[in-house]
Amino acid sequence: MADFAEEHEPPATVRLFIAVAPPDDAKAELADALAPVYEAHPRLRRNRIEDWHITLAFLGELPSDVVPALRTALEAVAASHPALELELSGAGHFDDRVLWCGLRGEVAGLHRLASAARAAVAASGVRFDDRPLSPHLTLARARRDNPDGVPQAAAELSGFTGRPWRAERLHLVGSNFGRGPGPIRYRDVASWPLTGGAPPR
Repeated sequence: MADFAEEHEPPATVRLFIAVAPPDDAKAELADALAPVYEAHPRLRRNRIEDWHITLAFLGELPSDVVPALRTALEAVAASHPALELELSGAGHFDDRVLWCGLRGEVAGLHRLASAARAAVAASGVRFDDRPLSPHLTLARARRDNPDGVPQAAAELSGFTGRPWRAERLHLVGSNFGRGPGPIRYRDVASWPLTGGAPPR
């Protein structure tokens, strides 16, 4: 994902979300498993591998001037939470339209991180729709003129389990800067290392 700082004139508003992202080798492993699935279902509208992420909180369309407060709040969250060992595993779909890959590993820690990030955002005065977290990585969507294929693709990918990897950074991400035509594009607004100690057992 490109960097927010590359914008010469930041837009007045931006769609923001908080996420963690798999490393390149974990994404490549999943992409290899997806290749025959995509070949069998060529009409799926695929998400770019560069944009793969696990959303912890979707904040929605916000004024760009809230970004400094969010940076401060989320930097503190990252400093108090540890890196997490996760695996991409299994597959499913939402409403027969959205294909996703699931997660295994320290998922409880991911929920704690998401809860802390959401609390920090709320404490900074930013309002957002605090929906329940269902950790997943969105892979593809059905096209409006061709809704078939997603459930079958999920079944074909359901046996996938990738190698363990560490989520080592918390990301604040913006989408569709400038609102030009075309598909959604993501850019890192900021990211911070997860440097907190491991929680007590």
